[in-house]
Amino acid sequence: MKKSKYKNIGAYAFLIFFGIFMVFPIVWLFLSTFKTNAELFGSIKFWPESFRFDAYVNGWIGNGKITYTNYFKNTFELVIPVVLFTVMSSAIIAYGFARFNFPLKKIMFSILIGTLMLPNAVIIIPRYTLFNKLEWLNSYLPFWIPALFGCFPFFIYQLIQFFRGLPRELDESAYIDGCGTFKVFVRILIPLMKPALFSAGLFQFLWTWNDFLNPLIFINSVKKYPLSLALRMSLDIGANVAWNQVLAMSLLSVLPLIILFFLAQKFFVEGIATTGLKG
Repeated sequence: MKKSKYKNIGAYAFLIFFGIFMVFPIVWLFLSTFKTNAELFGSIKFWPESFRFDAYVNGWIGNGKITYTNYFKNTFELVIPVVLFTVMSSAIIAYGFARFNFPLKKIMFSILIGTLMLPNAVIIIPRYTLFNKLEWLNSYLPFWIPALFGCFPFFIYQLIQFFRGLPRELDESAYIDGCGTFKVFVRILIPLMKPALFSAGLFQFLWTWNDFLNPLIFINSVKKYPLSLALRMSLDIGANVAWNQVLAMSLLSVLPLIILFFLAQKFFVEGIATTGLKG
């Protein structure tokens, strides 16, 4: 009994230590927003000398012409359609691969899996050339249109794995009751796919929100910059960087991700566990 009790105490102590270790960067980031440059680089004190919110106010104003209100608006305008289009197109394609037989299915699935291995740096130049000819540069179309046509094979593969776990008897019962393939997909399978769809959507939201390279390549107007480019630009404005303002805006930029994760945590964990992505 005592041995088991000591094991529990040891496990809780380890978990508390590990939790503090994981949360420490966020706490340090929050406290650093109240420090001056002299405190940040000239002292190792953990706590700031005073708690003033000037960094948040001045940082939000930005360079005076374009505020972070505009950058947040741009980011949501870029990310939300990408997430919705990705989830919708990936679910439809995964349904086709998982439930139907058609000519060249195995070859097409092999090509789909093969595209997973292509690094983004390899396809960035052909994509830039294509989008330039289509006159899509300096807009969000290079992000929206590929998402609309299912150009994210990782999510398609993830949803195929989930489809394979759903019994085909559900489809057959619906067919007997008079449903067509579209009704089976929308009314029977989609409600069962909520965890996998939330998981795919959350991953895509996270990756698109934090994406720096693609906006840097395809967007060249400051008015259309998302947060990732705005934060980088705030370092280039002047020689004397107000680091507390940069850190304050960095903290605000990750808040939507943290809030979204905790709101959808249940579906996210369940989706990972049921799509064969966990280790």
